[in-house]
Amino acid sequence: QVRLAESGGRLVQIGGSLRLSCEASGRAFSSYAMGWFRQAPGKEREFVAWINLSGTNTYYADSVKGRFTISRDNAKNAVYLQMNSLKPEDTAVYYCAADRAFYRQVIITAAYEYNSWGQGTQVTVSS
Repeated sequence: QVRLAESGGRLVQIGGSLRLSCEASGRAFSSYAMGWFRQAPGKEREFVAWINLSGTNTYYADSVKGRFTISRDNAKNAVYLQMNSLKPEDTAVYYCAADRAFYRQVIITAAYEYNSWGQGTQVTVSS
């Protein structure tokens, strides 16, 4: 498995922007797709964004489409989530996750398809 560590979460104002980072160590980073999930208090963990092995294909939840951008830098073993036009409903703990399968190119949105998770980083959007 790969070890993941998120960073960048903080308190931000409504309409503001934030960039989350996730650094990976362990198995070859460029051999698996990555995802971002989030979990708000009292709610289930939900899919946010997915990116393929090379970073050339991405997919987003409808709730964040047009506001969030996922990217990756395989040379730095890192994946990022740029969040713009933040809303109070974006408040959650954000997790990065690694696909449990090598070289899989299909879009993965189910949490059980990921087998490595970071510890999470808190994002709070408030006025």
